Amino acid sequence: MTHIKPEKTNRQNWMVVLAKANWADLALLWDDFGNKPNYKILRPAETGLIMLRARTGAVGAPFNMGETTVTRSSVVSDSQIQGHAYILGRNGLHAEVAAEVDAALQDNNLHQVVMARIINPLKTAASNKKHQAQQKTAATKVDFFTLVRGED
Repeated sequence: MTHIKPEKTNRQNWMVVLAKANWADLALLWDDFGNKPNYKILRPAETGLIMLRARTGAVGAPFNMGETTVTRSSVVSDSQIQGHAYILGRNGLHAEVAAEVDAALQDNNLHQVVMARIINPLKTAASNKKHQAQQKTAATKVDFFTLVRGED
């Protein structure tokens, strides 16, 4: 049986939120966040390609579906906490800010505040966006049915 460390799972969760966040929302929340630690860039934002792999029907043999761009960045805070981020696309600022937020979330003094003021609002925004998309899709749903004709 594999033991899963809760702190690793929590970090994976907030990394997903940061990576998928709308850049404008993340930038606004981070700009409004008070008393941010100072950060030094360990790895400036750099963009590269990754190979996307898929499976037919989610169970078939894996195949290379195509390539996409990703941007990564790494920072270190004054208290020597490192933050890292990988973002789909080419937005270097998004990657740097996400790495800064990742480092802040690993700081015990800032964790609860960052969760409440940045991660939770981003989760809510993502949930609202998903709900709106589901409503839009449901509004265009068509139900097909067949009328049975009498026996000829």
